[in-house]
Amino acid sequence: MLNKQQVMALLRSIVDPTLNKTLTETNGVRNIQAEKNSEHISLRIAIGKINTPEQKKMEEEIVNKLKRVGSATVDIHFEQFSDKELEGLQANVNEPSSLLNGKLDTKFISIASGKGGVGKSTVTVNIAVALARLGKKVGIIDADIYGFSVPDMMGITERPTLKGNRIIPVEAHDVQIISMGFFVEDNEPVIWRGPRLGKMLRSFFVEVEWGELDYLLLDLPPGTGDMALSVHQMIPSSKEIIVTTPHPTAAFVASRAGKMALNTNHEIIGVVENMAYFESQLTGEKEYVFGKGGGETLANEINAPLIAQIPLSQPSAYPNQHGSVYPEIHPIGQIYQRIAEQVLTNES
Repeated sequence: MLNKQQVMALLRSIVDPTLNKTLTETNGVRNIQAEKNSEHISLRIAIGKINTPEQKKMEEEIVNKLKRVGSATVDIHFEQFSDKELEGLQANVNEPSSLLNGKLDTKFISIASGKGGVGKSTVTVNIAVALARLGKKVGIIDADIYGFSVPDMMGITERPTLKGNRIIPVEAHDVQIISMGFFVEDNEPVIWRGPRLGKMLRSFFVEVEWGELDYLLLDLPPGTGDMALSVHQMIPSSKEIIVTTPHPTAAFVASRAGKMALNTNHEIIGVVENMAYFESQLTGEKEYVFGKGGGETLANEINAPLIAQIPLSQPSAYPNQHGSVYPEIHPIGQIYQRIAEQVLTNES
């Protein structure tokens, strides 16, 4: 059996997702009923906005947390803070700026795909570097929690540092980067359940000292699963680039990612068809190794432009080249520069 003090201690770290503050910070726990000789707990909790998917996730987190320590049943009544209370909570001038609280003018660009293995992360890092070459302040969140690869692609060997209680991201190619890969040892697999991953992902937005970024690129998990949905619901708004290969099945699956973006009110910039063809250095002939037409089919399906067709190549053949970043002189590097310019045009 839990007493009121124990229940309150367990609720301290629960975050109100609509305000990005813990229940301790908002004083959102209105009432706790934990009767003696009873394994039932009843709660009344105030949050920023009720009847949302975020409230449902919050409820599940609280119930699971209390049941793990012995509660048989948990009943939660949610109520919404009054306008006056919300004004006071949102007017806290000492709250550090974060990417989720509306205090920064950073534009989000999400790179999505229907399945893994289509080169989504390669597209992410090269667009980010191309934007940086155009003079923009750019960051990347490697939100592909299970399949993180951005640090390796960017040739990074160091780890983030701390400044007070803020995380300082690693910088490479004039791009700031944070990734789950910085917090695991020796490429160990991430064997975590959703709620813990969700908290880790949220920390990338609110606990990292990004500074004043122009663009933050999100390398999303492939598909339309829980983690991808969490990112879509976490960020205020985003424009998206959908990556596919020419293969019809890859395009068919990628259409789900595009529809997910539209269903969560995120705008699609366009489709990138990766591994579109292989061009022989000897003859100049193009071989369509993975077929043809997938990018165009996907673009028509989600009513978005096909903004690039990127061929197969070997970036490591260039001197002083790290990871999967193409130099600006590389023909594929020039394609990414055109994509970056299109991103800027899309914002104007």
